[in-house]
Amino acid sequence: MLYVERAENGRIIALHGSAGPRASEQKAILDEELIEFINQNSSEDSYKLLLSLSDAGVIRILEDLIDLLIRKNIIHFTELPQQAQERIMTRSRVREKMASLNFIVDDIL
Repeated sequence: MLYVERAENGRIIALHGSAGPRASEQKAILDEELIEFINQNSSEDSYKLLLSLSDAGVIRILEDLIDLLIRKNIIHFTELPQQAQERIMTRSRVREKMASLNFIVDDIL
């Protein structure tokens, strides 16, 4: 999610990755108003922020895809490069820990 900062006339004037005093309204990445703002104000920072926030969703999709391929015995976990195995296991342990703390894991990276 992105947080938008608005001018007095209600138009979006800035995007933020986290909430702040001037940016408390959340917008989904594919929101039409947000896309229009980015198209009209195509700054490199806006695109970088948009990409970095969408990366989190893509990472989760890849984790789920790898898990599905392993469960269906299409690939074996040990066939993945060692560094990939370590990163997947680290994220898995963090997600398990967060789940035990009653966080909603699906809404967190």
